[in-house]
Amino acid sequence: MRKIALEEHFVTEALAPYGASTAGVAQPHVWAAASRQLLDLTDQRLQEMDSAGVDVAVLSLNSPGIQAEEDAAKAVSAAQSVNDFLAETIAQHPTRFGGFAALPLQDPKAAAKELDRAVTELGFSGALVNAHTQGKYLDDPDLRVVWEHAEGLDVPLYLHPGNGYDSAHVLSGHPELVGPMWSWGTDTSTHALRLIFGGVFDDFPNAKLFLGHMGEGLPYTLWRLDSRWAFHNHHGIELARGNPSEYLRHNLYITTSGVCSDAPLLCALLALGADHILFATDHPFEDMRVATDFLDRAPLSEADRHKISHLNAERLLRVPRAEELDD
Repeated sequence: MRKIALEEHFVTEALAPYGASTAGVAQPHVWAAASRQLLDLTDQRLQEMDSAGVDVAVLSLNSPGIQAEEDAAKAVSAAQSVNDFLAETIAQHPTRFGGFAALPLQDPKAAAKELDRAVTELGFSGALVNAHTQGKYLDDPDLRVVWEHAEGLDVPLYLHPGNGYDSAHVLSGHPELVGPMWSWGTDTSTHALRLIFGGVFDDFPNAKLFLGHMGEGLPYTLWRLDSRWAFHNHHGIELARGNPSEYLRHNLYITTSGVCSDAPLLCALLALGADHILFATDHPFEDMRVATDFLDRAPLSEADRHKISHLNAERLLRVPRAEELDD
């Protein structure tokens, strides 16, 4: 069965220093090994893909990427350079790699222009955004232009976690809770909810948001969100679709990255449907073989397994089907 993996990270030597702020979330020897793997786009990565049975990896710049750059002009230049670099890598291995663009969200109009270029000229599948950009989230009115272009191009924005702009007091004194084990997930799910209540999906009803890690917990909260929305003071906010769950079922697509467990997969399947779930491995922060074995053995119908494994990616990301590559 063909497997297309979406949340597959890389970095370049020039951009690696931006990730220094996230090094503390991992044990030093683990971070050192992952850092070496991030820099290897082809050699060891292709061997691991072959060994694990991953046919195509849609590559994306590792968190926090160029969003950590304070100078907007430098961010624009860096985005163009790294997207060109990724396009060259894909061109060398067109049957094995796809790409998500890095966007200079520090300059929204430039980011929208770069998304256009990345999709229409470089052939990318959309863009990946690493958490906030200098404290600005994707519901910011200035970033509506990026959503406008994403919807017009019919490509997703993949919202990936990263260090928060600040830290909730409840985390104080417990640094072990800061990072991908806990706080990144709650930060990212909250970011996604800001898009609903901030009116992004009312303004752009066909926009597509991708979340990794089995949806950062959101598929398991649909009933509670609707129940408390009916009870809650709306603070003047009106939702065109009525309930928060309607947006999550319509605009949200999730991947299996970093969650190789039957229970959350089956819950997500019941909550969102198989058409809204895609495969990912979270390389190099998770083991490719564990991810592919999980998908192969999960208690799914074969029709749903094929959707999650490759059909949804072919449909939503315009990844060529295997038979098209043979023509």
